[in-house]
Amino acid sequence: MKQYVVTISRQFGSMGRSIAQALARQLDIDFYDRDIVEETARRMGLPVSVISDTEETAQSVYFRRLYPLGMSVPSIRDEIFLVQKNIIRDLAARSSCIVVGRCGGSILADLPNRLGVYVYAPYSRRLQNCTQKLGMDEATACRMIREVDRARELYHRRYCPEVKDVFTDHDLMLDSSRFGVEGSARLLAHIAQTMFDG
Repeated sequence: MKQYVVTISRQFGSMGRSIAQALARQLDIDFYDRDIVEETARRMGLPVSVISDTEETAQSVYFRRLYPLGMSVPSIRDEIFLVQKNIIRDLAARSSCIVVGRCGGSILADLPNRLGVYVYAPYSRRLQNCTQKLGMDEATACRMIREVDRARELYHRRYCPEVKDVFTDHDLMLDSSRFGVEGSARLLAHIAQTMFDG
C-alpha cells in the first residue's frame, strides 16, 4: 500500500474524532490530534495548556503577562499555526497517518495520496452525542456546539482564506448519524484501501 494521509475535519459533536481513532485502528496507521498540540508546546518551549488555550480562544492570560506591551495574542496564534503546519507536514512525510482538524486538509492539499473527509451530522444528533456520549448537560452542549463550530469557522477563515466552503479540500462528506462511529470508520477504511492499495 502507498503512503497516504487521511485528513478529517468535523462539526462539533459529530463524533469525527472518535471516527478518526476507529479508522486509525482499522487501517493500523497513526492518529494525530492532541499530539500536534503537545509537539507544538515542545517546539515552542511552552506548556501544553498555554498552546491549547491560545489556539482555541486567543485569550491566553499567559501571553498577556509574557508580552504586556509587545507581541499580540493574534501574532502568537499565527506563530502557533506556522509551527503546527510544519508539524503536520513532517508527520505526513514520515508515514501513513490520520490528521484531525487544524486545517490539515488545506495544509496537505498538494499531496497526491490524501483523502480529505468532512464529518457532519444533524444538530439533533450532535446534541444527543454531546449529552449521551460526551456527558454534557443540554445547556453546555448547545453552547459548545455553537461556540466550537464558530471558532473552527473563524480559524479556517484566518488561516485558509482560499477555502470558500466546507467542500473545498474535502473529497468526501460523511453524515455520521447514518453509519455510527464504527460503521463510518469501516466505510472510510474501505475507501482508503481502494484508493491507495498498490
